[in-house]
Amino acid sequence: MAKKESYESRVEAFLLPLMEENHFELVDVEYVKEAGTWYLRAYIDKEGGIAVDDCEVISRQLGDWLDKEDFISESYILEVSSPGLGRPLKKEKDYVRNMGREVEVRLYKAIDRQKEFTGILSAYDDKTVTLTMGDGSAQTFDKAGIALIRLAFDF
Repeated sequence: MAKKESYESRVEAFLLPLMEENHFELVDVEYVKEAGTWYLRAYIDKEGGIAVDDCEVISRQLGDWLDKEDFISESYILEVSSPGLGRPLKKEKDYVRNMGREVEVRLYKAIDRQKEFTGILSAYDDKTVTLTMGDGSAQTFDKAGIALIRLAFDF
């Protein structure tokens, strides 16, 4: 397991009991380098949405644990936040939660000169995602060809 995945899984293992205790959901943990700076990010959610105070509670506990364990050798910035409206569907639970809802799919390569599709998430498995389009037809996409899939929203 690479260092990045090792860090993410250790943090996730620490956070899961905290999430249960606070009735939160751990959406994702990522350790990424952006513009020369490392970031350790935990995305949390709950029914009705996450507030700044919720993020602060988790950030303090996670920060204290990270200081004690001290297993990340590089300096980094710790962020705990809501995943936001435009969060991508990554894990099985994301697909389950959004079945029957309108999603937006962006592809790496165009199909019939089109890279963006919007439809109702009607099926998925390990390799594919199926949308029911506005005309009632079904369109199936290979997950490997999907650059982004997220809830569609109008403002």
